[in-house]
Amino acid sequence: AWLNPYRVKLSENQTLIKDHLYYKEPHRFVKYGTQIFFDPGLPENRLYICKVVKDIVSRYDVDAVHMDDYFYPYPIAGKDFPDNQSFAKYGSEQGFSPSQRLDWRRNNVNTLIQEIKQTIVLTKPWVRFGISPFGIYRNKRSTPNGTGSDTNGLQNYDDLYADIKLWVKNGWIDYNMPQVYWEIGHKAADYTTLVKWWAENNYEQPLYIGQDVTRTMDAVSASGKNQLEDKMNQQRNQPNIHGSCMWSGYNIAENYKGIADRLKSDYHRYPALIPPYSHMHRGKPKKVKDIKEIYTANEHVLEWKADGKKGSPESPVYFVIYRFADGQKENLDDAQNIVGTTRNPYYVLPYEGGTKKYKYVITAVDAFHNESKGKSKKIKL
Repeated sequence: AWLNPYRVKLSENQTLIKDHLYYKEPHRFVKYGTQIFFDPGLPENRLYICKVVKDIVSRYDVDAVHMDDYFYPYPIAGKDFPDNQSFAKYGSEQGFSPSQRLDWRRNNVNTLIQEIKQTIVLTKPWVRFGISPFGIYRNKRSTPNGTGSDTNGLQNYDDLYADIKLWVKNGWIDYNMPQVYWEIGHKAADYTTLVKWWAENNYEQPLYIGQDVTRTMDAVSASGKNQLEDKMNQQRNQPNIHGSCMWSGYNIAENYKGIADRLKSDYHRYPALIPPYSHMHRGKPKKVKDIKEIYTANEHVLEWKADGKKGSPESPVYFVIYRFADGQKENLDDAQNIVGTTRNPYYVLPYEGGTKKYKYVITAVDAFHNESKGKSKKIKL
């Protein structure tokens, strides 16, 4: 479930539903530029946002709650964010002096992120909470100790008041997906520089690199090709980077300059399991048992049993089916051996003439994507 926490209207002329909170309690909102926002400084707004998150997580079978780079809005030159009233009411009592308003703003967002995480954990602890922040945390020149990236652009910490490093360090989010949308060699925000910086500053927690499809496919590398291969190699050579995300999905669906073909042929040739979120839960489900072949008038089916308490996130949520040819070494770490996944305790087998020998291995996966050990059965197809 994707949402922006504070933004209410893209334009003041945009129409909302008649009973929207904006019309009932307008004092809880501020106008900045042409847009309308929840005032991040009001505690009642944090409670409301958490209430919305709880409603989504409670009523829908979502894998995660996701927010991207919109916290305090992108700054408008010469125009400060209009939070004088909320700062006057809450800043001092929360321990912030007039000279610390920027720290107060960061604290507002930090508190919201922490409370959203707590809301999710208390509702469905297996649902993940992730952020795809703007691609620069801080420029080196903005950090007294020089720990920022060697870049020159807008900053999460200083401009959007989003302290993404703190959220990762404290475990308030379950994955980080920075929007590193620039090209390799970009003068102000070089892709290579930023990918390396994020890999070194994510506390070894789940990290996925957000990539811009059009910029990647339009840019030219030293070899004269587009930059897809170079970018994929760079991120895959960083052990602390666990994957990537392409923006936008429309570009993938349209196969912009052949990117979907390249991803299928070179990088994502086989189905892959979602990485386990072991920082949330380190246990594994029990192995499946009693694997049997069942023949019906129309189908050849593999069935099994699985132990677990219904509704428990530690119990099996789905099963993975691996297949190995006769004499082939069993290797559950190689995704090309996966022939299917299912939420049901059975799998319909193909027919291949009735003489070919295979070994099928079944594993169980819990809501945190921890995978059990495999249980095997030899079959002729």
